[in-house]
Amino acid sequence: MRIAIAKEIEVGERRVALIPDTVGRLVKQGFEVWVESGAGEAAYFSNEAYIQAGAIIVSTPETAFSADLVLKVKPPQLREDGRHEADLLKPGSTLISFLDPLGNPKLCQQLADRNVTALSMEMIPRISRAQSMDALSSQASVAGYKAVLIAASACPKFFPMLTTAAGTIAPAKVFVIGAGVAGLQAIATARRLGAVVEAFDIRPAVKEEVQSLGARFVEVALEEETVAAGGYAKEVSDTAKQKTQAAIAEHVKLSDVVITTAQVPGKKAPILVTEDMIAQMKPGAVIVDMAAEQGGNCAGIEAGSQIVRNGVTLIGPVNLPATMPVHASQMYSKNLLTLVQHLVKDGQLTLDFEDEITRETCVTHGGEIRNQRVHALLESAVTVGL
Repeated sequence: MRIAIAKEIEVGERRVALIPDTVGRLVKQGFEVWVESGAGEAAYFSNEAYIQAGAIIVSTPETAFSADLVLKVKPPQLREDGRHEADLLKPGSTLISFLDPLGNPKLCQQLADRNVTALSMEMIPRISRAQSMDALSSQASVAGYKAVLIAASACPKFFPMLTTAAGTIAPAKVFVIGAGVAGLQAIATARRLGAVVEAFDIRPAVKEEVQSLGARFVEVALEEETVAAGGYAKEVSDTAKQKTQAAIAEHVKLSDVVITTAQVPGKKAPILVTEDMIAQMKPGAVIVDMAAEQGGNCAGIEAGSQIVRNGVTLIGPVNLPATMPVHASQMYSKNLLTLVQHLVKDGQLTLDFEDEITRETCVTHGGEIRNQRVHALLESAVTVGL
């Protein structure tokens, strides 16, 4: 089987699907691995490093996308030459990548029409035996870490308490909204930097995790289910959103730094920090909205921008994992390796749809959309004439 690593073309994307060390493992297992020339350069992995690992460098995207199994980071997209990467994949081949199937179901239909078997890294189920494949978690951990560093850089205060000849400096107060993987990493990083940290999540079950990291958990009693399949936060009612906003308002007001992480797959991010809350924050306070690409948790946030409103700095970073391409690629590479080893038996792709990992991750196969949520989204789009 020929496995190819395609070079990412999205602006700002510096990660690569497989690093040389992982390529070496696949080569030893009998795979022929192609790497599109320059695929790893933005992550500081040279063509020579891949050659030493046993890979074959291919010079064109056409060659890379003609492999039996193509591995990417970002979803296929339109190239500058007017061709779509999905159309470069050969019929009957397999693609494994982040695909954003719930946000971009039309791409899934395009892949199905091309008769490409597509597996989406977003859809890896959160079960114990799939933990080493969970790319959402690995990349969210990178993002949570980097968000705190951005906040610390923008904050006009020290994070830790300092005792100096000029007096004692009180530690910064950091409030993290959302205690998923990104939020927990943000909490841990802020604590390492010496800040006093509070955290909120609509899922009461994460309280112990927050407290184990040395942060105070802000509790709000919501009279509805707040946990979706796989342990993710569930989109709640407008009443619950209003109750949440009221409960966190005072904590936002008193914080030097607020980091928001709340996202709902395939939907617009919920607004948690309102204009009124921002107006009551201290001058010099900082908000880093990790949900900016999905519309943001903070009112008025601008994805990819840093703005100041009422003396408060609002930062809407995009694609944070790509800003740390070495370790982000290393972690993603391990996720892909484990999934490939799960799917390939005796050198052939073997899809066992009785297996939960395969069933949930595979979005297209045999010219059809296999994921029911993606299928429903496409049917809905046809119904309303989109």
